[in-house]
Amino acid sequence: MLIQGGEFWWRINLHGTALPLYSTLYGEVKSKRNKRESSHICRLTFKQQDFSIIGVDSSLIVMSVLIEGLPDAVALRCLARVPFYLHPKLELVSHSWRAAIRSGELFKLYDPMRDLWITLPVLPSNIRHLAHFGVVSTAGKLFVLGGGSDAVDPLTGDQDGSFATDEVWSYDPVTREWSLCASMIVPRAMFACCVFDGKIVVAGGFTNCRKSISRAEIYDPEKNVWDPIPDLHHTHNTACSGVVIGGKVHVLHKGLSTVQVLENVKQGWTVHEYGWLQGPMAVARGELYVLSHWLIHRQERETRKMVVSASEFRRRIGFAMIGLGDEIYIVGGVIGPERWNWDIKLLSDVDVLTLGSERQVWRQVTPMTRCRGTVLGCTLMRI
Repeated sequence: MLIQGGEFWWRINLHGTALPLYSTLYGEVKSKRNKRESSHICRLTFKQQDFSIIGVDSSLIVMSVLIEGLPDAVALRCLARVPFYLHPKLELVSHSWRAAIRSGELFKLYDPMRDLWITLPVLPSNIRHLAHFGVVSTAGKLFVLGGGSDAVDPLTGDQDGSFATDEVWSYDPVTREWSLCASMIVPRAMFACCVFDGKIVVAGGFTNCRKSISRAEIYDPEKNVWDPIPDLHHTHNTACSGVVIGGKVHVLHKGLSTVQVLENVKQGWTVHEYGWLQGPMAVARGELYVLSHWLIHRQERETRKMVVSASEFRRRIGFAMIGLGDEIYIVGGVIGPERWNWDIKLLSDVDVLTLGSERQVWRQVTPMTRCRGTVLGCTLMRI
């Protein structure tokens, strides 16, 4: 079958008359430029109505439309089904495909729920060994805020570098680039950081002189502006963290039973004696889950219920715990030394618990591909 489109000819050989569950199309793309003809082979694998491009061997081709013979709206839906990790290859097909891949319209159709890890470009910050930062996602971008250097002078053992910074970086998955955003009003590290009504709220933490602070501020990603909001009622000489439950920001200090809650920016914070468990936290299905004494608990305001054992992670430290849909993920970490075994093992493992299932057991999914060991920050990014 020969299909002519613009200045290109597509010759597709279809093996077999029926299209089974999995079928392969081998095609030859011929182009004419400056009276010279070149040929490129491509292979596409179809699974029912979904498809993914397995391999493309082609040079840059300029096309007047995305897919000849199809409306651009339909072509965008086809491109949106291609796995995210193959987008850089799709950009090599033509200028129009590159523009479509990087357009916001395409990402409105994209489903990111795939068992796959994608390596991001290195954060271009000048701070060495960045740690104690905040990481959230909103407005389709990933944000890394504050923190400071975790480097130590090997001769003196002293902190080598800034302990807290006001830097804010955003990562755009469409352009695959990091950008420097407006700086926070106050440099801070080990602070609470949450997304509240599409904006980023930061509160508490430590300044560059390692003094705990109660100041809070809010960032509008659309305007790229920080504004002060009412301070926390009290602070503590420990790191604090934040979670959003029921549309409210909850700030907790390590070692304290009180929880400071923000429901309305203008009204400020309220203090509650909830007596919540201490430990790694994750929000799933709109509820708070806490890993304490190697048990997963569902934490409510003043009560809690044990959900499942996590004893298999007893030797695991430095991991991240995060909720996604109705699942809880435990990512990375380190197997610490024991009494008779001083070996330390850096992990890339990812373990998942599906809540509400008849048989609640942990299962392993695809491990991280480039990272292993202690996880300094983890968040859910929605595209």
